[in-house]
Amino acid sequence: MTTPLYLDKAVPAAYAAAAELARQAGAAAEAAGLDRILVELVNLRVSQLNGCAFCLDLHHRRAVRAGESERRLALLPAWSETSLFTAPERAALALAESVTTLPRADTRRRTEDECRAVLGDGAFAAVAWVALTMNAFNRISMTSHHPVT
Repeated sequence: MTTPLYLDKAVPAAYAAAAELARQAGAAAEAAGLDRILVELVNLRVSQLNGCAFCLDLHHRRAVRAGESERRLALLPAWSETSLFTAPERAALALAESVTTLPRADTRRRTEDECRAVLGDGAFAAVAWVALTMNAFNRISMTSHHPVT
């Protein structure tokens, strides 16, 4: 393979705009009362679905620093099969998966309605923005071949 072209270095202004978007999504999550662990679970689940090693490594470390248990992190790919996640976490994870995988419109609408009923409008919007920005950063890191060091 040729030397990777890091998109963040090649077009720093675009990367700075993406980073600002992520900061705004984080601020929306905080304003909606979402705790750091829930945000990191969303970041991790999106990164798992996309297969982004760099983001998985980064957000796993952030989740642990925020107080998340290794047990729940290990079970995150099967979150819907356990009772270890709260109703708001389950709704946020379902929404994150829907935003990432874009299922059929009827399935997506049903998931969105169910998640909105649990999260409320502010938290729903914040989780959606967190998932959307994580998807963007996954693609930036994967296209750039950011290494896990």
